[in-house]
Amino acid sequence: MDTHNDHIVSDKKNILIWIDLLILTFVTVEIAQFDFKALTVVIALAVATLKTILVGYFFMHLKFENKFFKTMVFICLFVLVAVLAFLFIDYANR
Repeated sequence: MDTHNDHIVSDKKNILIWIDLLILTFVTVEIAQFDFKALTVVIALAVATLKTILVGYFFMHLKFENKFFKTMVFICLFVLVAVLAFLFIDYANR
């Protein structure tokens, strides 16, 4: 039996996720219009992170993957966040 037939996502759910992504894109554009001082980049990265999670979890079907693969993705994302944190810390102290 093919294991990939077990996780067919309905069109309705895909459309709802797509609408959520459009709304978050609109939020990103609107955030760029305002001056939040140092929080502008943090807010933009938070919205981008949420959009990345939605795309990965639903459109790339990460929610149907096994635990090992999810752990590897989490480790990669953790390393990325750590590198970005060190980057921002270094940039703030210059």
